[in-house]
Amino acid sequence: MTDTVTNWTNRDAAQVEDAIRRGASRRDLLKLMLASGVALSAGGALLGRAESAVAATPVSGGHMKVAGVSSSNADTLDPAKASVATDYIRCCSLYNRLTFIDSHGVPQMELAEKLDTKDAKTWTVTLRKGVTFHDGKALTADDVVFSLKRHLDPAVGSKVAKIAAQISEVKATDAGTVEIVLKAANADLPYILGLHHFMIVQDGTTDFSKGIGTGAFALETFEPGVRSIVKKNKNYWKPGLPHLDSFEFFAIGDDNARVNALLAGDVQFAYAINPRSAKLVEAQQGFQISKSTSGNYTNLNIRLDMNKADFVTGMKHLVDREQIVTAALRGFGEVGNDQPISPANFFHDANLKPKAFDPDKAKHYFEKAGVLGQSIPVIASDAANNSIDMAMIMQASGADIGLKLDVQRVPADGYWDKYWLKAPIHFGNINPRPTPDIYFSLLYSSDAPWNESQYKSPKFDSMLLEARGMLDQNKRREIYNEMQTMIADEAGTIIPAYITNADAVSSKVKGLETNPLGGMMGFAMAEYIWLEA
Repeated sequence: MTDTVTNWTNRDAAQVEDAIRRGASRRDLLKLMLASGVALSAGGALLGRAESAVAATPVSGGHMKVAGVSSSNADTLDPAKASVATDYIRCCSLYNRLTFIDSHGVPQMELAEKLDTKDAKTWTVTLRKGVTFHDGKALTADDVVFSLKRHLDPAVGSKVAKIAAQISEVKATDAGTVEIVLKAANADLPYILGLHHFMIVQDGTTDFSKGIGTGAFALETFEPGVRSIVKKNKNYWKPGLPHLDSFEFFAIGDDNARVNALLAGDVQFAYAINPRSAKLVEAQQGFQISKSTSGNYTNLNIRLDMNKADFVTGMKHLVDREQIVTAALRGFGEVGNDQPISPANFFHDANLKPKAFDPDKAKHYFEKAGVLGQSIPVIASDAANNSIDMAMIMQASGADIGLKLDVQRVPADGYWDKYWLKAPIHFGNINPRPTPDIYFSLLYSSDAPWNESQYKSPKFDSMLLEARGMLDQNKRREIYNEMQTMIADEAGTIIPAYITNADAVSSKVKGLETNPLGGMMGFAMAEYIWLEA
């Protein structure tokens, strides 16, 4: 939805809505916003939006079509193997997690009724009663044990095997209770269990093409690389949800084609449009832009095992971050400092300054690396949001000092399977994660499953383990600050900006909120949105 207020609105509007529901007066609400640094003019707009959201009455029924960015034959309904938005939104409609991370970034109970611990090492999960799978089977502790243990089996190929490796034991103590024992204390377990990959599947499942879960929708059609259709689960355990009768998802890789499909009425939601298209959409009656800043980013990955360190350093000084924000992102973002913890996160190190745009210094390092005069392939795609525009800006800056960057634009379909993590120099697009430990474990530890630049540091690995079990948040912050600096200086990932997502939406789509796990309400929007009659 079009925002006329500040970034504070994107992060915390739900707090105002909660206060309204609790009976707060308009005067109380204005005091709340002023105390948070919101100007009176912005506060009025914020209050109006919050009051409208509370007043809105969900409408049941309707079939919604959503166009994503990429798809391939590798599309999966196995949550353990999910790796892109295309997989996440489908899994979120079919399955549930033990916890759900809300719009404030706080874990709430979902399939778990309670999650208890005395030492952050041994956790007791009490399951919610009365939950059934799409085929009528009741949820039991055996389903949870099976789902969690899958991540520990190398044959499964779980995308979060590195994170799950913290689990030393998981067992059912009775039909409705599970005990999870970690190798070392980790106070972040409730956040971890709220990640998309930790969806709960039925005990013994080997065929995931049927998508049998406990979620808001049941699978009707799934064609990898083509589309999926899900229909309302009439026996869903959450009262009143979902609102939609059915939900269809497919990919339109070309940004212009995706926007045109929305404007033509072929879809009601066009995910992750290029900022250049935003004004076009906003100018059309009946459509709007839904913005969210939750910490996702598009990054340039330079594999350290395939490129010289001096070349990497040179590239970090070649990146004109301000121009990328203003030109490539059209202002839909803020300057990044080459590490994944964004300003939206409590542990972001604001004192870590980004590398200065300095072509002369960049040229010095390129000369040391011996790459001037060579043609250097850089893989970009619409699959990695705004990467093509970013690549062209870098290419122009390089040309001014004799560096030839050969920007190769490849199709969005199949990009994540064919190029990401594989090409010597390529772009990635990372969805938000709620904690530094999850980011670092997935992307930067020596055995990280998505180690985009093949960064290896025993010191970094040791610090990761040290911080994980720490309850002193100030000490934890000190360690995470040093780790952010190590990534910015030593890794081969260049993160020029944190992106403000822009989705193009029909004005009939209601109930959208931001979520720290990413766009489309952390990819769980199918369960909560509705279509205005």
